[in-house]
Amino acid sequence: MSKDKIYIFDTTLRDGAQTEGVDFSIEDKNKIANVLSDIGVDYIEGGWPGANPVDTKFFSDPPKIKKSIFTAFGMTKKTGRSADNDPGLASLMNANSSAVCVVGKSWDFHVKVALGIKNEENLENIRETAKHFVKNKKEFLFDAEHFFDGYKANPNYALDCLKQAYDSGARWLVLCDTNGGTLPHEVSEIVSKVSKVIPGKNLGIHAHNDTENAVANSLAAVESGARQIECTINGIGERAGNTSLEEVCMAIRTREEYFDFKTSIDSTKLYPTSRLVSSITGMHVPRNKAIVGDNAFAHEAGIHQHGMLRDSSTYEIMKPQDVGIARSNLVLGKHSGRHAFLDRINELGFALEKDEIDPAFQEFKKLADRKKEIFDTDIEAIVLNA
Repeated sequence: MSKDKIYIFDTTLRDGAQTEGVDFSIEDKNKIANVLSDIGVDYIEGGWPGANPVDTKFFSDPPKIKKSIFTAFGMTKKTGRSADNDPGLASLMNANSSAVCVVGKSWDFHVKVALGIKNEENLENIRETAKHFVKNKKEFLFDAEHFFDGYKANPNYALDCLKQAYDSGARWLVLCDTNGGTLPHEVSEIVSKVSKVIPGKNLGIHAHNDTENAVANSLAAVESGARQIECTINGIGERAGNTSLEEVCMAIRTREEYFDFKTSIDSTKLYPTSRLVSSITGMHVPRNKAIVGDNAFAHEAGIHQHGMLRDSSTYEIMKPQDVGIARSNLVLGKHSGRHAFLDRINELGFALEKDEIDPAFQEFKKLADRKKEIFDTDIEAIVLNA
């Protein structure tokens, strides 16, 4: 039985670009878009045409990507304007993209406070916006902003917002955890209920990471029926960021015996893609970040190193080569044991006599107490003086 596909919608160039300090040039956007397409991303959200000169120019001459659907971002039409005469929708229509992702309100509190309009007016704006793009042959995706907060406050209205978009021809209804405060069990419960009204094959999730739950919430959503995940490379985005593409995709791949779905992502290109985005944005990838951090496949504790030397599966749930890293790294330090020390000596092409091993290892331990990091030249010096 074939596994269901989870569609990966990458918003690095839009939500990721809203990260404080990140400023993509057109050249940067082209470079990242081509790499995203190459790794198998299904949708690439290129930005917000009309919002700034760079995005407007980018959408006038977009990259010639073949593997992904190029998508423009915008907002529902304004109250009092027809869809045909709304400047924001006109910018989206003029963008060279085959799909548009439009964000709209789904929390009645936000409709009142942020928009200052009545609930019915908001529903009409969603309905007319969706019909406008569907009529003009643009694939339409609706991002229901603050959906989980809205559903918890007024489920009937939140669902009405989705149904307006769905009944008007939307391909995807994306449930947004805009403030990042929803917990995985809440996501599961709500998505399961929504799936009884809107088919799961039309549902997606856009999760923020304010409580470090974006990946867990995204997995909970697809496990409960949704079939699309919005995410970014390295998890960059507003405030604490978005769902990390590399983390959520590798969670699905690593636990394939548990999940009944798959993605189209070529995982062997995740590490170089992560490093490309890091170099362009100037945002350093934390050493302890899952999947692509420097420590993700590094081992210093002696018991871990001993196990790794016998079989890497003892302390690694995936192979570094699966994500584009050449090999695991047995880091020599104060916690390392004799097995890792001797293995490094052999790697460097040296050999010690039996009576030389213990004194050399003791010298190594003394040095490791004084130095934060032990280099190959340090090991060579120890061996040559043994």
